[in-house]
Amino acid sequence: MAFPPQQPFYSPRLPFTGAIHGRLQQGLSIIVSGRVLPGANRFHVNLQSGSGTGVDVALHFNPRYDMGPAFVVTNTYRRGTGWGQEERTHQTLPAGAAFNLMILVGPDSYKIATNGCHLMEYKHRIPYNLVDTIHIEGMVEVSSIAFQNSGPQPQPPYNPGFPVPTPGFPATPGFPAPTPGFPPTYPFPTPGFPPGPVICPGFPPAPTPCPCPPAVSYSVPYRTTINGGLYPGKTVTVQGTINNCAKGIAVNLCFGASSIALHYNVRFDERVVVRNSHMHNKWGHEERGGGMPFHLGRQFVLTIVCNPHGFNIMVNGNQVHTYKHRHTSLHEINELKVTGDVTLSSVTV
Repeated sequence: MAFPPQQPFYSPRLPFTGAIHGRLQQGLSIIVSGRVLPGANRFHVNLQSGSGTGVDVALHFNPRYDMGPAFVVTNTYRRGTGWGQEERTHQTLPAGAAFNLMILVGPDSYKIATNGCHLMEYKHRIPYNLVDTIHIEGMVEVSSIAFQNSGPQPQPPYNPGFPVPTPGFPATPGFPAPTPGFPPTYPFPTPGFPPGPVICPGFPPAPTPCPCPPAVSYSVPYRTTINGGLYPGKTVTVQGTINNCAKGIAVNLCFGASSIALHYNVRFDERVVVRNSHMHNKWGHEERGGGMPFHLGRQFVLTIVCNPHGFNIMVNGNQVHTYKHRHTSLHEINELKVTGDVTLSSVTV
């Protein structure tokens, strides 16, 4: 069953627990943008089944800064058996810095990328289509939690190779037992949630009407303002389908009256993706290296992550291109334009 794109959560208060509409599906990306607080010890992002007491945590993503050099722990928590075997990587998100975390649901694993760069894969230990909740807690600020789907795919009741979950496990009081060395956490009431359904154990839904933005028309050519311009950690996501007889598409990050900081031009007749900039009324040197990750008639999720030195460009969760900044006043880059032979389904800026 296919579900329409879910509206993002904006500036949630932490600890935060929010519903994932329709549960996880293969091809769904969850994009968390924010900032690790200076002097942070830890924070975590959990993809879990349910909220409150006795939940199963399919993915526990836990950067740690309080045990020497920073590292990331990933793990799974099952009711009745507790935490599983930790997996660790010493690549992590710098404390005090903005970040973009993307989790892409694959058939066998989660693909995890930070700031546009692949970080790790984490094989499913709990069927992903049982996951219906995201929980974030710790020393971090979150500006948005966005959801992008690279295409509906039929799902079996449970993933092949996974046993059917056994009911009847006793509920564990409070939040699941922590990973060794990690202080216990418990669900907290957090009033004032942003748009979108929020699960808060023991609290009724907020009476304030959901201030979700109105439905957007994604007719092409498409253009929208990037409020506040770009900055390191800012992410732009474009989702759609390439037309069957497409000649090309272009995604432009613009500034000023007619200047383009990044011209990302997919050319099917040449089987190449061209990157360039248009400044001072002329085009610069084209960059053509890298692969062609787009296909006629196929859906895609294009993610452009701004970092201090350039853009990391991902397609369907895989980094495919980079582009060094030629216009370095990032805050001036305040408009997105999409043209060409494409049908858009969602844009997040």
